[in-house]
Amino acid sequence: MAEILYEDNHIIAVYKRSSDLAQGDKTGDAPLDIEIKKYIAEKYKKPGDVFLGIVHRLDRPVSGVMLYARTSKALSRLNELFKTKQVKKIYLAIVKERPPDDEATITHFLKKNEAQNKTYVYDNEVKGSKEASLTYRLLGRSERYYLLEVELHSGRHHQIRAQLAKIGCPVKGDLKYGFARSNDDGGISLFARRLEFIHPIKKETVNIIAHFPEGDIWPVFMNSIT
Repeated sequence: MAEILYEDNHIIAVYKRSSDLAQGDKTGDAPLDIEIKKYIAEKYKKPGDVFLGIVHRLDRPVSGVMLYARTSKALSRLNELFKTKQVKKIYLAIVKERPPDDEATITHFLKKNEAQNKTYVYDNEVKGSKEASLTYRLLGRSERYYLLEVELHSGRHHQIRAQLAKIGCPVKGDLKYGFARSNDDGGISLFARRLEFIHPIKKETVNIIAHFPEGDIWPVFMNSIT
């Protein structure tokens, strides 16, 4: 069972490893939501189908916080929070190249190619594109890599991966967006570190923080991260 980061009667958040599948797909691999439903059914002795709403998604090679709703009311309210940009989404990314600025907000137009499962980035609007923005901040560096903190202001397909690649900073291990070599574990060095939002039922601030991914690269940057 995935590590639980937060749980109450309305929502549940777990730590997704880079190998975990957030939701079922054509691979046929067992997804996290099925695992969590089984956990809820056993823990709370719930007969029949367990409700579990997927609030957001992380790409398979990405690790970090995954949030689910345990009731339809919580799901609809969380969906509205995400839609109206009332959820703070903080990621950490390891890149090879130093970004153009130590801190900047970048805006592009993104267009998804369904056949390739890849997003293309444009400086100006093109047919079928959607505006996307994020803010990055340089947190630290090692001998070979840089650590960026990224706050997402929108939630487009492969947004961080595509936009960082556009400015010459593809995420470590991300072959799809131009990094030279894959990571040993098959994941990429992009990590959903934190989600902060107002609880959909209790109306109090919830701040969910994930521990750092396994692997020898992340400890190098520990002192750079608060």
